This record gives sequence, C-alpha cells and structure tokens, in this order.
Amino acid sequence: MATDKAYKVLAIQQGISNKKAKDLIDRGLVFVEDKKVKIARADINTDTFFRIEYPADIEILYQDEDIVAINKPAQVDSYDIQDAIEGAELLHRLDRDTSGVLLLGKNRDFIEKAIKEFKNRRVEKHYVAWIEGVLYEKVEIDEPIFTVKKGKAFSMIDPVRGKKAHTIVKPEELQGKKSKVKIQITTGRTHQIRVHLSHIGHPIVGDEQYGSRTQTKRVLLHSSKIKLLDYEFNAKEPKDIERYK
Repeated sequence: MATDKAYKVLAIQQGISNKKAKDLIDRGLVFVEDKKVKIARADINTDTFFRIEYPADIEILYQDEDIVAINKPAQVDSYDIQDAIEGAELLHRLDRDTSGVLLLGKNRDFIEKAIKEFKNRRVEKHYVAWIEGVLYEKVEIDEPIFTVKKGKAFSMIDPVRGKKAHTIVKPEELQGKKSKVKIQITTGRTHQIRVHLSHIGHPIVGDEQYGSRTQTKRVLLHSSKIKLLDYEFNAKEPKDIERYK
C-alpha cells in the first residue's frame, strides 16, 4: 500500500497547499477517526481519511474602554486572538489546548496596572480539569517550577532552579477512574497546573506531555473564572469538560 507524508496526503485530499496542511496538523486540528495527527512528516497510507476540526468562534464575554474578556476556544493560540482584536494586548496567556477566560488590555495605563496586579499575585485564577485517577480530598501543592524554553516549552519540579508555585486542587466529581477537579492558582508559572498535577500522580486527561495515557482531542483544562481589580469574568464549561465520558 502506498504511503506519503501526512501533510502531503492531507493537502491532496483537501485541495490545499502543503504549507497550510502542515500548519493544520501542527495546530492539532487534524484527526484520523478519534486520534489526533501529531507529526506532519510522519508516513501514512495515501488512502487515509482525515477529519479537520476547526476551533469554535471567539466569544467576547465583556469589553469596555480598558479591557476585553474572551472565552477562548481550545486549540487556538492566545497570540492569534491578540492579533484578531485590534489595539488589544494580552494581559496573560493560556496554552493552546486550554479553553476559557482570556484577558486583553486596551490602553497602556490599564495594561500596566493589570500587569502589576498579576505580578503581585492579586489576581484570582480558577480552573476546571479532568485528571487521571481518583482524588478524594483537597490538595495544596507548593513545589517550585523550572521551565526550559528551548523549542517546545517544558516545565519540571526543581527545588534549586525553580520559582515558587502554589496550586490548590479540590475534587468535584468522579467518572470511573477519572476525577473532575476545581483548581485555583496564586502564581502563574509555565504549565504550572499541568506539572503540579502530574507531580502528585494525577496528570490532566489528554496531557501526554506530562504523563497522561488517555488520548483525547485536547488537554482537558478550562479557565473558568478570573478576578482582576474590580472585574470578575466567568466562562461556561465547554461540552468536553462538562460531560466527560
């Protein structure tokens, strides 16, 4: 049976350029049945049928002269949202797979004020996730995190080089050997929630980078609420978080 690079087969099937096909795979939008195609240059049968799942439309939760609150869909880069909103600048960012509340500032005075709030840990950040295993009680994790940013970012627990990180995890619901949890973080290290949950033996479902063995369309993590200054924003749970099976 004939084979070719996955992005080339996709390009022919969809009638698009090789460059666009590779970009779709790199963005995590291409599937074969229920399995995500992860390596654009992997050899694959030329009769493979691909399915592309484009992200949901961007929902604006709120905006005024200072701030824009977005309900970010999963599989959309935070910087792509910044580029789509003229004159706005990210106040923080979410990983590509993470959905939920994302904030952007609209003028320099407010942006500087908001960034100061983040740096001084006066911003409340709440998340919801599905994790591997059964969590019976509240857990607080205070383990320093060190991030390697060469190529694809990767973080780890490192008592010597790491920066302070604090995560609070509370069990919410059980589905077999998976737990739905509510999470609050008081710091904002790269991949903090993912690393801390992996460290206690409960990686987020779908987070293969940090130890999950469950294949899903994305890492099941959602930014549910942020409190900043006098603002509070909430993002409804998407279907894959609300009704995980």
